[in-house]
Amino acid sequence: MKVYPITVGPLQENTYLLVGEEGRGAIVDPGDEPERILAEVQRVGMRPEAILLTHAHFDHVGAVGPLVEALGIPVYLHPADLPLYQSAPQAAGRWGLWVPSPPEPTEPLYEGQYLDLGLGLEVLFLPGHAPGHVGFYKPGHLVSGDVLFRGSIGRYDLPGADPQALFSSLQKLLQLPPDTVVYPGHGPLTTLGEERAHNPYLG
Repeated sequence: MKVYPITVGPLQENTYLLVGEEGRGAIVDPGDEPERILAEVQRVGMRPEAILLTHAHFDHVGAVGPLVEALGIPVYLHPADLPLYQSAPQAAGRWGLWVPSPPEPTEPLYEGQYLDLGLGLEVLFLPGHAPGHVGFYKPGHLVSGDVLFRGSIGRYDLPGADPQALFSSLQKLLQLPPDTVVYPGHGPLTTLGEERAHNPYLG
């Protein structure tokens, strides 16, 4: 699996193109700038089969509508994040920003689900930052969304957040191999071993 990050929008959110067998793959958390995302899809020769959402905060879903219109692919979201997803335009407005209303999600995500898409991903349910937050795992790779960052963790003071659930989700991630590369929703890549050793929230 090849991973192509694209940092988009005013909140510098990381969108990822996950590319597997014969160019098949998925777009994860398309947050903004759909034209840049589409240009990168074309540049890397990707055939996207789905949009996968770790969670539904507005900075992670702002390009979903234009990409569905351009590509005609399904959107996968955990049902517990549907209220956040549906209210993304209003949430963006509170920051003085605008995102288009995203189309209704097509497929539900759940713990332990296997997603082929030419990638072979496992869905990990990781609530806390958002009620329906998930991660996407393939041995050696973890798309962590906003649960874990390099040197930090996701906010737990937002509507629908739950600090106890977030810390349980972090402990779950620490059961994965330490050499797992973490692709976070914001900021640079890291590894689980690096975070276990140096992240002050995981001590």
